Amino acid sequence: MAISKPARTFQDLLVWQKAHRFVLSVYTLTAAFPKHETYGLCLQMRRAALSIPANIAEGFRRRGKADKARFMNMAEGSIEECRYYLILAKDLAYADTQGLAASLEEVSRLLSAYASAILSSGS
Repeated sequence: MAISKPARTFQDLLVWQKAHRFVLSVYTLTAAFPKHETYGLCLQMRRAALSIPANIAEGFRRRGKADKARFMNMAEGSIEECRYYLILAKDLAYADTQGLAASLEEVSRLLSAYASAILSSGS
């Protein structure tokens, strides 16, 4: 079993990497939405998706467990918001969101594990 090195930057975190890929996929997906959704669902979905890796990045440098955990919790809230937007996009027949939903679920699992590790750490 390989021993992983501690992350030196937020970009070293697997959860951030997966969340970033999710954002890129959301941008691709929403680019094909109807034009009348440019300032509606498209914008909201992109904003919520962006918030996930942004909060992971911001929380990475915070000092203290509570502060770090607060940013991870905000990212978790954005994950739930994205879950809803994926359901809505599917129900409006704008896109097949199954693949993105699976990607988001992976990010959710990784973030939950990361947040738990932060809270159970010694510092």
